[in-house]
Amino acid sequence: MADHLDAPGFKSPNLNAKIDITDIFAFQKPGEPGKSLLILNVNPMAPTLADQFDPQALYEIKVDTNRDAVEEITFRFQFSPFDQGHQSVTVFKATGKQAAEMKPSGEVLFENIPVCFGHEVQSVANQDYQFYAGMRSDPFFFDLQGFLDGGKFTGTDLFIDKNVFSMVLEVPNQALGTNSQVAVWGRVLVPEGHNGYEKADQSATTLKAEAHLVQIDQMGRPLTNIIFTKEGDKNLFNRTLPPQQAALFAGKFVALLEESGRARPESQALVEQLLPDVLRYDYSSSDGFPNGRNLTDDIVNIVLSLVKNTPVSDGVGPHTDLLVTFPYLGSPH
Repeated sequence: MADHLDAPGFKSPNLNAKIDITDIFAFQKPGEPGKSLLILNVNPMAPTLADQFDPQALYEIKVDTNRDAVEEITFRFQFSPFDQGHQSVTVFKATGKQAAEMKPSGEVLFENIPVCFGHEVQSVANQDYQFYAGMRSDPFFFDLQGFLDGGKFTGTDLFIDKNVFSMVLEVPNQALGTNSQVAVWGRVLVPEGHNGYEKADQSATTLKAEAHLVQIDQMGRPLTNIIFTKEGDKNLFNRTLPPQQAALFAGKFVALLEESGRARPESQALVEQLLPDVLRYDYSSSDGFPNGRNLTDDIVNIVLSLVKNTPVSDGVGPHTDLLVTFPYLGSPH
């Protein structure tokens, strides 16, 4: 699983799938190389585990423009309370010092946009941006059962009929900085005490202005937390900022790669690519992963082959329900 159900609190009574990132994508817009698509998916197995976005959470897509793993640009998504099947979202773009703030700040790109919970595609656009939020078909593909069965793959895609909740933002490339080589990652902030932390205030229905927000989930490269961290480290990894990750996890990642037969120098070089956990993206190129990530990139085969130090294929391919136009993700099942 790319990042599905890795945390927060997956095995605890306060499971909150609404704040669980499943995937993040960054790719050049097909047929229009001057624009890019940024997609942040949450809520695995939607709507079974959750039927709405979390109104107490702040969802973010981070952009680093100078390769220091610190954000210069942040796109934020804040959702209203869910009311009789309806929910709306406001989209912010923050730059400079505001990009690092842990609150809903920045220029408002879209305000009170309805969330789509059915098959309809109600997107909004202005001169520069286009945006959609709602339930879509999960684009991730993986023979999970074969993986859990010791790598005895049968080509059965667990995710072929699954859904996620998506935030899809089309941006002009210049909105990502003048240097085409950027880094992208997603994260979710929640009030301290909200799911995954002690003393949760379950009576609140919206994000309070005075709330002290903390990072509860994050993702850059696919499968990093799923494959490379041990069970006891997964929540810690999700709460760690990218510049801090190498110091905490590089040694453990190297040890895992050495177990696959790699020499230490090679393992160390690979870990330098894995950490910090950000998605490197050159928006001047339409190439897929590891240049950003397209919806059809077979990242399972790529990452498992890296870990096993030998070619691996789970026999599963991209989903055929993807759209050729915005928002590109297939209709929900």
